[in-house]
Amino acid sequence: MIMAKFTEEQETQWKSTKTIGIIGLGDMGLLYARRFSEAGWKVVGCDREDIFSSTSEKFSNEKFQVLKNGHFVSRISDYIIYSVEAENIAKIVSLYGPSTKFGAIVGGQTSCKEPEIAAFESILPQDIEIISVHSLHGPKVSTTGQPLVLIQHRASNESFKFVECLVSCLNSKHVYLSAKQHDKITADTQAVTHAAFLSMGVAWKSNNQYPWETPKWIGGIENAKINISLRIYSNKWHVYAGLSITNPSAHDQVLQYSKSTTELFRLMIEGKKSELKDRLTKAKSFVFHHIQEDHDLLLDDDILQKYSLSKVPPGGRQPNSHLSLLAIVDSWFNLGIVPYDHIICSTPLFRIFLGVTEYLFCTPGLLDECIEVAVDDVSFREDDLEFTIAARNWASIIGFGNFQLYQQEFERTQRFFQPMFSEANAIGNEMIKTILERVKERES
Repeated sequence: MIMAKFTEEQETQWKSTKTIGIIGLGDMGLLYARRFSEAGWKVVGCDREDIFSSTSEKFSNEKFQVLKNGHFVSRISDYIIYSVEAENIAKIVSLYGPSTKFGAIVGGQTSCKEPEIAAFESILPQDIEIISVHSLHGPKVSTTGQPLVLIQHRASNESFKFVECLVSCLNSKHVYLSAKQHDKITADTQAVTHAAFLSMGVAWKSNNQYPWETPKWIGGIENAKINISLRIYSNKWHVYAGLSITNPSAHDQVLQYSKSTTELFRLMIEGKKSELKDRLTKAKSFVFHHIQEDHDLLLDDDILQKYSLSKVPPGGRQPNSHLSLLAIVDSWFNLGIVPYDHIICSTPLFRIFLGVTEYLFCTPGLLDECIEVAVDDVSFREDDLEFTIAARNWASIIGFGNFQLYQQEFERTQRFFQPMFSEANAIGNEMIKTILERVKERES
């Protein structure tokens, strides 16, 4: 499917006759409400009814209107977007779905689409059309050029054209998928990545260690790891819990990541250098088979050196086992995932992570250095132990589907890093901008 064509006359007519409803004014719901209303659409939204007064006051200067609850939004809106936590989608649709305007279009913004679509199908009347969306980035990232998934599940081409017209103001790159395709691809590109950086944060917290204050965490790769981990922990826990717990494909991948981490760490402490090298060489050949010796890598250590939170004097890069990065490439190999196949649906964080792993595995001599350090140097042994424990713990929480434990573990770590979020996000935005420019250069 290609982007549906609409005329200026159609856009003008839709803007004068259609009302857009947003149920859930969290970070992403608010982003959509602002962008749509600023583009000239009539937008109404709501958050929890028990905080209606404070929500109305908070957004009193916005161009969109805040209503009391989802019933008021649903009964007047022509396109309704449920921007709520994935774990709550069925409950919220059950509550407000019966008030949906006759012939309206309904969609959702959750990170896992099959449960969302199932909730719409089981609760909403047949006259309601279903077109879901998912912006593959966080609320702090510019929407321009970022992937935006559009799912025309149960809707006419004319309705789909209207929705495309609406979201065109985001200036995103439209990607057309089914709910099943979306969930498989988002698991492939996000589940293991999130597990890695969630585990990094827990490991640093467990060691009572701020990596930007520690001399051994110096270098471009370390900067990327620190910035991405802090960026994840600066967001809300449910963003990542929803993707990993409600998406069955993600369970297998997080479990494999835990298994890869444990098995690689065991080879390290047992001193099985040749076995470790053989295993990682096979993983490299599978994931990075298209990269030649003279290939222009997406990232390099010099580019990432300038995006540092470090509070210690600048110095040379310290060799590191990089267990977290080795394990993700090993996971991709064991899961049969070639990440480049899904680059069109990748988040900014995934592109950074892919660039960093590519650099680690494909820069001559660097992978061998990691293997040497992993087996012969105990400088990072304690960190690798805590990381392995953290990865296994996250796999258990996700495997049991326990949202409460997920929230507790996430928010404990979040509080530990809280003071650095503002600075980390500012630096992270610059890093993402640079990497996106490199991606465009590579694709052109």
